[in-house]
Amino acid sequence: MGKSTQPLLKRCKALGINPVVMGYTKESKRNQKEVRRAKKSEYGLQLTEKQKLRFIYGVLEKQFRKYYVMATKKTGVTGEVLLQILESRLDNVVYRMGFAKTRQQARQMVSHGHITVNGKKVDIPSYLVKVGDVISIKEESRASAGIKTIVLANGDKVVPGWLEVDAEKFTGKVVSLAARTDIDYAVKENLIVEYYSK
Repeated sequence: MGKSTQPLLKRCKALGINPVVMGYTKESKRNQKEVRRAKKSEYGLQLTEKQKLRFIYGVLEKQFRKYYVMATKKTGVTGEVLLQILESRLDNVVYRMGFAKTRQQARQMVSHGHITVNGKKVDIPSYLVKVGDVISIKEESRASAGIKTIVLANGDKVVPGWLEVDAEKFTGKVVSLAARTDIDYAVKENLIVEYYSK
């Protein structure tokens, strides 16, 4: 897995992402005055939107392109289907359910074998969940002070309508696939489709 070593807040500012989207509540106090930048070309705008989405979900280029190809083969608006696929990643679902503070932390939890899907351990962060899947924190892992603290601290986190969560039982269910209205950050997915369809 490739890793970006650029400071997170700096990267968020460059891509125009609110750090809250990434699960962080802090904001950079540096260079608060607006910097006038040269107008971006059409290609530049498309590239920025793609990089933004890749950064939010922590996906490498090769895998992101694979998701795009997958989206083109499904019925529906390609850009919206792409967002749906990204939201269906297991690490994102664990984050959305409030079992982790950030997607990065959720990815680590999955990789370390703390998560089960329908009672079976799944340690692949890119695993795509389906409607009806039950996602839980492993029985042995629930006793961990760190995991317990995170889940309880995130008890008031707003869970999207396509998921159901029972924080006390450390479990959640996928009741439907994510809709475009469930996306809580600004993205012009049509520009990403234009980028790849050249």
